[in-house]
Amino acid sequence: MSKKNEKEADLDQDQELKNQDQNTEDTTPSSDSQEDLQAKVNELNDKHLRLYSEFENYRRRTAKERLELISSASEEVLKAILPVIDDFERAIASNENVDDVNALKEGFGLLYQKMSSILTSKGLKVMDAKEKPFDAELFEAVTKIPAPSKKLKGKVVDVIEKGYYLNEKIIRHAKVVIGE
Repeated sequence: MSKKNEKEADLDQDQELKNQDQNTEDTTPSSDSQEDLQAKVNELNDKHLRLYSEFENYRRRTAKERLELISSASEEVLKAILPVIDDFERAIASNENVDDVNALKEGFGLLYQKMSSILTSKGLKVMDAKEKPFDAELFEAVTKIPAPSKKLKGKVVDVIEKGYYLNEKIIRHAKVVIGE
């Protein structure tokens, strides 16, 4: 390099250093603005901590409510069934002295009706399976028998155990016999 080029390079470097020094002086905040920034940081930190605390309290409260709901979910159904249990106890006590079989049958029929109506009011629905086409998602095949008629081929011939829906969700699949 020539001496002239070296001098120009040195001047350029000196100029860059001066510019950098000026930039750092310009960006260094004064003590007043530092206090303002620190106050802003403290304010934002306080807001953050409060928001975090509120969220933690919300999370704990909802978890507690969820546990309470799960533990007491069946309370309403059990309260509705208690009168039926009382009726059964009265029926058992009165059956010891009754000789009339028809009265016993009528009493059991009434108890069954009462229990069915309570469960229906709580969303329980019996699955209709007899003479329906076999559906593996709804029914559980226990066995196959020769179909008594051609129209029952591939359909449910007999229901061993009823299936139930609770608010349109299957809670027990029907156990059925299929005609082949």
